[in-house]
Amino acid sequence: FLEDTRTLNIQPPEHLARATDHIDDMVRLIQRLSEKSFTYSSDGSIYFRIAKFPGYGKLSKIDLSGIQAGARVDVDRYEKADARDFALWKAPKPGEHFWETSIGPGRPGWHIECSAMAMKYLGETFDIHTGGVDLIFPHHENEIAQSEAATGKPFARFWLHAEFLLVESEKMSKSLGNFYTLRDLFARGHRPSALRFLLASVPYRRQLNFTMDGLQQAASSVERLRNFVARLKTEKFPAGQSDSMAGRVRQAAADFEKGLEDDVNTAQALAAVFDLVRDVNTAIDRGKFRQGDAPQVLAAMQEFDSIFSLLVDEDAAKLRALGFDAAAGPDDVEIEALVAERQAARKRGDYRYADRMREQLAERGIILEDTRDGGVRWKRK
Repeated sequence: FLEDTRTLNIQPPEHLARATDHIDDMVRLIQRLSEKSFTYSSDGSIYFRIAKFPGYGKLSKIDLSGIQAGARVDVDRYEKADARDFALWKAPKPGEHFWETSIGPGRPGWHIECSAMAMKYLGETFDIHTGGVDLIFPHHENEIAQSEAATGKPFARFWLHAEFLLVESEKMSKSLGNFYTLRDLFARGHRPSALRFLLASVPYRRQLNFTMDGLQQAASSVERLRNFVARLKTEKFPAGQSDSMAGRVRQAAADFEKGLEDDVNTAQALAAVFDLVRDVNTAIDRGKFRQGDAPQVLAAMQEFDSIFSLLVDEDAAKLRALGFDAAAGPDDVEIEALVAERQAARKRGDYRYADRMREQLAERGIILEDTRDGGVRWKRK
């Protein structure tokens, strides 16, 4: 899991907490709730009394009318229609692992684990709590109840719930044969950057329909961005600077920021970037782009990449680190050496050899693009 997240350029968390390392924290939290009369015991288990917490249901908007006082549920996952007092601490059962604690032998309920660990590392009130839409009820609802009952403070200020992933318009499941791991996709020749782009391209509150065609389109989008940056860095433009281009860059930066500030609307943010790419490419093709415009456009692209992390081509190295040498293709050092060899052949007039080098690189998944000023750019298929 951690290797896969690194491969997708996902930043690691500051803490990787194990529930089994925090049993004492859970026990102390249950004791706080007991001292405030939010709990009761039955058959060796300890339950949270939801009738004592008036705010129960505020996240999931559950209707508590008709709920029988004292009705209990021992399973961790259940439907809204079965909302009842939930287990904070479960009495041991034969064959199950349990802990001897000051509140008796047993093991923690699912919900108390998250509250205890979250408050230990983030404080009794923190800014953002995330999760899938399937966790709104009962898990997150119960987290709020037990945490706020214990502290008297708001638990999380904002809740971000991600929608489910569809695969070819169907729910992903092993029984349907449409269940893929990241490494399944890498083995098929798909690249980490394409997968990262695809997953980030749809706002988290909307369902993403994952398709192989969509993944190919994502790869093309990543290449378009990388080629654009390479063009700005390698081509020579007329001297000077354009006031209109400076204004266009400022507008793109503002639109990008506006998209992210709108409930992390990644689609809107990406649209701002691709609109800028289109307009700058058009200005270059029409001879209206100046050398002094390049640094500010590149700075805007760098700002974009500080969020989306796509512009630096590390795909081959990442695939190779996971053992996908064939899918990775030649590394950057080898490609640069072959490109330099071809450039040398062109300079000495050996165009037949240069063409053969181009074909060999193409067979290995490397596309060359000769620029108007005699340079060359390369990209992976």
